[in-house]
This record gives sequence, structure tokens and C-alpha cells, in this order.
Amino acid sequence: MKKPPVPVRRRPTPVRRADIPPATAPPRRAPAPGTRTVLNAVLDHGPIARSTVARLTGLSPASVTGHSARLLARGLIRESPETAGPRGLGRPHVPVDIDTGRYLVAGAHIAVTNSTLSLMDLRGRIVAEERQSHREIRPRPRPVLDSLAERLPRLVSAHAGGRPVLALGVATGHRVDPGAGVIVRHARLGWRNVAVRDHLAAATGLPVHVDSHARALARAEQLVGEASTRGSAVLLFVGAVVDAAFATAGEVHLGPRHGAGSIARLPVGGGGGLESEVSEQAMMRLAAEQGDPVRSFPALLERALAEEPRALGLFRRRARLVGRAVALLLDMFDPEVVVVVEPGTGLLPSCLADLRTEVAERSLVCDDPEQAVVASSFTGSVLSTAGAAVALGALYADPLGRPWPTLTAVS
Repeated sequence: MKKPPVPVRRRPTPVRRADIPPATAPPRRAPAPGTRTVLNAVLDHGPIARSTVARLTGLSPASVTGHSARLLARGLIRESPETAGPRGLGRPHVPVDIDTGRYLVAGAHIAVTNSTLSLMDLRGRIVAEERQSHREIRPRPRPVLDSLAERLPRLVSAHAGGRPVLALGVATGHRVDPGAGVIVRHARLGWRNVAVRDHLAAATGLPVHVDSHARALARAEQLVGEASTRGSAVLLFVGAVVDAAFATAGEVHLGPRHGAGSIARLPVGGGGGLESEVSEQAMMRLAAEQGDPVRSFPALLERALAEEPRALGLFRRRARLVGRAVALLLDMFDPEVVVVVEPGTGLLPSCLADLRTEVAERSLVCDDPEQAVVASSFTGSVLSTAGAAVALGALYADPLGRPWPTLTAVS
């Protein structure tokens, strides 16, 4: 009897990247690159003549004039007083600059123990901020979001000076899906799949943009930070949570699962992962173990700023451990700069020096830690900047986009 043929196993056809459906919402209309380029050039160099914008961007003078007209009509830029060239030569220039007197953006940062509301002008300057502690140790999402929606009109009424708010940006730690406007997972808060954008848009009537605080601060550095932070950069955020973001060519990397920068478990020695060794909770625990308990992390920072030896020693230990992480990030990404968002690094020169010394000893690619490792441009206003920077980044990415109803009224 003839045996049946053995079935041939065919190797599965590999999945092509083009076959994978998008992870977030359907793609929107691509932003107008010329208008965005002109607006960002004005942000970087304004007040600036249109002819100079054309020279800097490579756009034709006629194109710059057209894009500038649209931005003027929307109230995003304004004309400054004329500046004449050398006597008898040419027509006077009418420079354009960012209009900071017409609109604001709002921001909300949701931390482990509190939430911060802020108002920011279109040059990234904080106009007002207000912080409120959570009523519970692990608050539920709805009360926190409802509280933000209730507090925002009072902040606007007291400090906006009649300027309308274009949008609300929301930032927090851990995994956030900006396309869907969802906090995917925040382990410290115990939140999963929280539809922040939909909830706050319905409650406030504003366009709402949501992102992680590390990506938001990286974008803020690219837009309105110090000149040294505007190239390729890794941003390391050290607070109640620890995470990072990577920016290059003006874009911040997201990752297909919205988890880029999840470095809480990065091994740095000391007995645990990075977050377990250097977070605010870890610092307070170490202070208690030394017989010097504090009621809050800001209280511990105050002691360090007053140069109390035990508190200062804890911050210097933290700086050295963070320096190990920075060395790894430098070797992994080889960015032009690593921006460290951590109050000791920003406020205590000895901590920044310790961190850079650790980098010099451990990094294989960093030849000059003085240039390659810097403190945040927003030390003292990090949390108020983070939320508002989400909205500001969305505006500068697509200034003519549809989700700006207030702007549409003047175009």
C-alpha cells in the first residue's frame, strides 16, 4: 500500500513593515511644511526680516511672504517697528516676531502626589502656575481630571489678561499614547488606559493634546530651550518616576508601543534599578534610614540647598548614580547633548560636577562632559513647562491645522 505523501511545510511569508496597521488613530492631513518652517524660524530668530527668513530656510522670498501673511492673519506673528538699512540704501525692513500678546496655551502635569496647571505664552514663557496635592495616595483618574477642568477657568480668569487659550496640553510619566490621547500605563498611579484627551476636551471645550513628560520636555528644549539643547538630545527625567526621551532632527522618538524611554529598571549599581535608587521616594527612604526623616521631597531639597551635610550627601549620591545612567545613554545614542531634569543637578553645582565626573570615568564616547551633559533649561519650572509644552509643540508642528478653533476665527 502506497504511503500518503508527507505534507511540505512552507515557511511563513515574513510580515512587511508596510503591512502593519498604524498603532494609533488614522493619519491626519500632513502639516504645511513651509508655514511651519517659517514660524519656527521666527521663533528662533525673531524679530527677523522676511528676507532673512528666506535666506535661513532656503524658501523663496515670495513663499516666505505668503506663509508670513497666513501667520499674521492667524495672530501667531506680528510686525515689529521698521528698521532701516544703511542711509539711502533699499527699503526699510519690517521684521516679524512671535506675537506673545494675543494667545496662550495651557498645561497640566499629573504627578504621583500632585497636579500642576500652567499658562504659557507662544515663546514658551510661563505666565502663571498653580499646584494642588492629590486627595488620595493613589487617586482615581476621574477626580483628578475633573479637578483640572474645574481649576483651569479660574487660572485663566486671574492671569490670562483677556488672552484666549488655544489648547490644553497634558503630560505625565510612564507610557502615554499621544495619538489616542490615552495614558496607557502609569504604574505609580495605578492608571491604565485612561482616555485623558476625550475626558478633558469634553470638560473644557478646548483641543487637548497628551504626551509623556519626558517627550514634552525634550520638545520644549528643541523649541525654546538653551541653544546647546536644540540638536540631537537625550532627556533624562528624574523625579517621582524616572524616564527618558530621545530627540533628533527636531523630532522626538515615540516607539510602536509608546514606550520609548522606559529606563526605570536600568541597572546602575547600588542594589537596584535606576528608579528604585534615585526616585524621590528612594531619597526620602534613605533620609529616614540615616535617622533624618523628612515630610516631603521638597523639604529634603531645601535642606540640601542649605548645605546640610546629610541631605547634600544624598543628592550627591543621586548625582553619581544618575551619571552612570547618563554614561550609558551617551554610549547608546551618541547624542550631541544629554539634558538632565533633576533639581540637584540644576541647583547644586557640586551635584552637576559629580555627575559629569561619573560620565567622564564611564562613557566610551564622551570626550567633554562639560559640553555633553547639561541641566534642564527649565529648572524651577519643569512641571509647569511640561504640560504646556505638549500644546505648544502641537501648535508649532502644525500651525494651520484644523484643531485650532480660536485661530480659525481670525484667519
